[in-house]
Amino acid sequence: MTTMTPATGSANAPGSAPLVDSSVGAAVRLSDVLTSEEIRPFMARSDLRAWWVVACNVLLITAAFTLTALWPNPLTVLASVVVLGGRQLGMAVIYHDCAHGVFFRTRWLNDLIGHWVAGGLLNTSMYAYRAYHLKHHQFAGTKDDPDLGIALAYPTSRASLKRKITRDLTGQTGVKAIRGQIARFDVRRNAPFLVVHTALFASLWLAGVPWAYALWWVAYVFVHQFITRLRFMGEHGVAVDRLSDDARENTCTTEVSWWERLLVAPNFVNYHLEHHLSAAVPCYRLPALHALLVAKGFFDHHECLSRGYRHVLTKAVRPAAELPAAA
Repeated sequence: MTTMTPATGSANAPGSAPLVDSSVGAAVRLSDVLTSEEIRPFMARSDLRAWWVVACNVLLITAAFTLTALWPNPLTVLASVVVLGGRQLGMAVIYHDCAHGVFFRTRWLNDLIGHWVAGGLLNTSMYAYRAYHLKHHQFAGTKDDPDLGIALAYPTSRASLKRKITRDLTGQTGVKAIRGQIARFDVRRNAPFLVVHTALFASLWLAGVPWAYALWWVAYVFVHQFITRLRFMGEHGVAVDRLSDDARENTCTTEVSWWERLLVAPNFVNYHLEHHLSAAVPCYRLPALHALLVAKGFFDHHECLSRGYRHVLTKAVRPAAELPAAA
């Protein structure tokens, strides 16, 4: 997954782009590790499993609003915005998988839910995002990867990382993102955002708590940006060699605890290396794929697995003397 900033471009370009399964120069592909019989179950798309993922995210979003609506106080507000910030990433994961055309088995559901619901909530055109993101998969491990510049910002010095995180948690990054959305706003392109957020506000207004709508934006400004940064650091920022043709060197997976999955790693987003081995595997099948690859020793002798996001933060820091002068 690439960065989750709102994509520009036409929001009215339905139809699935050809799936880019792995980098054009990938040294190791999933078919090099598993037999076709072993791979087949992981490629299976399920409307039922996809709807379950959507339902879990919607229920958590509903619970976050309900908590503060019923017991409004600083602690419930804090809990709500933390959960909402994580579920905003959860929605990004959903439109990401829909952009690949692998989330739902029913093709049109990928367009409907990916673009109009998940994409609408985050003001992102799934179609524009797809065009950009497939280039990331196509050119991963090369200088043509559109995300390479972001990845090369890590590792960084402790002071630099502290400044980045401070900007996220104080809302500076989020305000900048919103200003960019406003500058690019177009009624036609942003129609999903207008529809979904009108429905969200109307639902809260009918429930008698229209003020709770502000929680979504507090979460986006003060929490979501940090979670997104943490995710990207775990995916490519701490990889040992972003210009390697081996996915185990240009991409990482983060093994997370239950609370990290709840708050900062929704919808199996942490299994990013497995996703780069084959983008045709839906997110809900990535844990099983990871387990099989571990059993086969695929990750042995490679520094591609992080033990939680605290470990990611540790790997993302280097003494200033060890960093390139340009850093």
